[in-house]
Amino acid sequence: MRIVIAGGHGQIALRLERLLAARGDEVAGIIRKAEQADDLREAGAEPVVLDLESASVDEVAERLRGADAAVFAAGAGPGSGVARKDTVDKAAAVLFADAAVQAGVRRFVIVSSMGADLRHQGDEIFDVYLRAKGEADAYVRGLHALDWTVLRPGQLTNDAGTGLVRLEARTGRGPIPRDDVAAVLAELVDTSATAGLTLELISGPTPVSVAVKSVAGN
Repeated sequence: MRIVIAGGHGQIALRLERLLAARGDEVAGIIRKAEQADDLREAGAEPVVLDLESASVDEVAERLRGADAAVFAAGAGPGSGVARKDTVDKAAAVLFADAAVQAGVRRFVIVSSMGADLRHQGDEIFDVYLRAKGEADAYVRGLHALDWTVLRPGQLTNDAGTGLVRLEARTGRGPIPRDDVAAVLAELVDTSATAGLTLELISGPTPVSVAVKSVAGN
């Protein structure tokens, strides 16, 4: 498969790129800064320098053309302000989804967040973030030209992955290593039977491949 990842230099994306490249997939990661390119090459991915906050749908679609799947793993990051929650967490996700439709890429996986809700109340930065992620999710779920899956991980940690997770429509809150999020994404990308599902993810008792198979087609 050829897989294009938005937010290609993110912590989850770099882990995902290594996994996909190791299994023989062709991976491209969209990054904002040229100086990030070597990290992607080291992970086995082709770096594509493109700023999703200023690019057009046509420009992004051109980078997506010929791909078998697209993964939106970009984020403004914990140090960013309110404005970038809108321009990255929402607007860039919408742009990437529109570009996938234009490029004819049906398989689309978006990394969201536990608690994402377009009706979430509050004015703190995290409230704005959850609302932006919820708005992006709702937009993607409305695109019938995409075979979308929304993944909502719990509290992200840098602990070593265990390969054991809980993946369900509702899991309740809990931590999840970024290693295991990447492993689940790698399975989801080529499990099109999970299309149309919004899934929460935390650490649990079930091997990743089994967890993905058990929700597929539900």
